[in-house]
Amino acid sequence: MRPQWTWFPGAHCQDRKPPGADREREKRWAELFDQLDVNKDGHIDILELRTGLAGRGLSKGTLERIVEAGDTNKDGVLDFEEFMQFLRTHEKQLKLMFRRLDRNNDGQIDAAEIQHSLRTIGVDVSLEDATKILQRMDKDGTMTIDWTEWREYFLFRPLNDMEDVARYWKRSVMLDIGEQLTVPDEFSEEEKKSGYVWRQLMAGAMAGSVARTGTAPLDRLKVFRQVHGFSDFKGNVLSGFQYMVKEGGLRSLWRGNGMNVLKIAPETAIKFTAYEQIKNVMRSRDQTRNLRLHERFLAGSLAGATAQTAIYPMEVLKTRLTLRKTGQYSGIADCAKQILQREGVTAFYKGYVPNLLSIVPYAGIDLAVYETLKFSWLNRNTGLADPGVMVLVGCGAVSSTCGQLASYPLALIRTRMQAQASVKGAPKPSMLALLHNIVTQEGVAGLYRGISPNLLKVIPAVSVSYVVYEYTRICLGVEIEGGI
Repeated sequence: MRPQWTWFPGAHCQDRKPPGADREREKRWAELFDQLDVNKDGHIDILELRTGLAGRGLSKGTLERIVEAGDTNKDGVLDFEEFMQFLRTHEKQLKLMFRRLDRNNDGQIDAAEIQHSLRTIGVDVSLEDATKILQRMDKDGTMTIDWTEWREYFLFRPLNDMEDVARYWKRSVMLDIGEQLTVPDEFSEEEKKSGYVWRQLMAGAMAGSVARTGTAPLDRLKVFRQVHGFSDFKGNVLSGFQYMVKEGGLRSLWRGNGMNVLKIAPETAIKFTAYEQIKNVMRSRDQTRNLRLHERFLAGSLAGATAQTAIYPMEVLKTRLTLRKTGQYSGIADCAKQILQREGVTAFYKGYVPNLLSIVPYAGIDLAVYETLKFSWLNRNTGLADPGVMVLVGCGAVSSTCGQLASYPLALIRTRMQAQASVKGAPKPSMLALLHNIVTQEGVAGLYRGISPNLLKVIPAVSVSYVVYEYTRICLGVEIEGGI
C-alpha cells in the first residue's frame, strides 16, 4: 500500500525565522523519511522514492538525480542524515532562485516575472502562457506564488536555476526521416563538457541510418518521380516498385542508400559545430545569453547552409546512384570518377542554389511548428509538465512534414538539376527556366511530383528512428527525460 503523507506547512522567505519554525520543519521531514522508508531499514532507495512520491509525477531520471545529489557516501541509497542534508541544501538553492525571480521584492512571484525570467534564457512565452505556468504552482488562487508554494512544488525537483525549469521547453529529439536535419538542439555547457552532446548526436545518427535504410525504397521511388515526371514515369506507388524491381531486381530498391547513410555523420557534425560557432558570434559579448526563437532559426539556417555546402557533392552522388541503371556504375568511387571526367567539378554542385533556398522555408516552418505544438501541449498540461519523448517525437513528425510541404518544390528542382547530366544530350535549363517548364507542362501539381511516397515514409521512418534512438541512447548512457 502506498504510504500517504501530508505536505509540511511552509516557512516564510525571510532571513530570520523563529527557531520553532525550523524545528517544526525538520520534524516533518523526519516523519516524511519514516513514511518513505517502507521496509524500515534506515535507508531510502530509488524504489521507495518512486512509491512514496508517485503522486507528484516525477520521472525516473529525476528520482535518480535526487539520490545521486544526496548520496554523499555513494552507496546508492539515502540514509536519514543524507536525506535531511539534501533537503536543507536544496531548500537554500530554491530560496536563492525565488529571490532572483522576485524582481520587485514583494515576496510574491507573478506571471510577468515568470515571463521575464524565461525570456532572458531564450524561451519567448506570452503573458498568457506564463499565467498557465503560474497556475500550476498557485495553490491558494491568488494568481501569485509565495515562498511556501514555490518550495512545495520544487522541493523534490533537483534544479539550480531557471535554465533547469525551462529546459524541457527547449528540449527536442533528433529525428531523421531522410530529409534535411532540423535546427540543432540546445545543450547546456555541462552537457557539452561531459560528452553527453556527442553521445546524443551519435544515437541520432545511428537511428537515422537505420530509418533511412528501412525507407530507402520509398525514397528511391520519390527521386524517380521527381526526375522523370508524370509523362515518363506513370502509375501508382505499387507500379513504381514493380518497374524498379523488373529493371534491377529487389536489391535495386536500395540503390543510393549507401551514400544517403554515409552523409549523415559529416552533415550532423558540421551542422552542430557551425551552429555552436554562429551562436557564439550572435551572442557577442554576453556568452551566457540564450538565443531567442528567431535567433535560433537564423543560426540553424546558417549552420544548415554551411553543412550543405560542405557535403553537397555527396548529395549529387546520392541522386546519381539512386537513378542509375543496372551496370552503370560499379560503386560510389566509380560514379564520382565518371562525373568528374565527363562533366567536371562543377557537376558536383548542380542544384546547389535551390537546395540552399529550400533550407530557409524548411528550417523556419519546421522550428515554428515544432515549438507551437510543444508549447500547446505544455499549456494544456499546465505548463510545467514533462512532455516526454513520445510527445516530442509526435511534434517532430508533424513539424518535419510541414517543413517538407513548404520546401518540396525547391527540393524537386534541386533533384532534377542534379540528375540533368545523367541523361545524355538532355537540355540543362537554369533553376528559373526549369521552374517555368514544370509549371507550364505539368501545372502547379508538377512541383509536388513524388510527394506521395515521401509522405508515406514519414510514419515508418519516425517509428524506426525513435525505437533505434531509444535503444542506442540507453547503450550510450543518454538521459533525455524531463529536466525537473
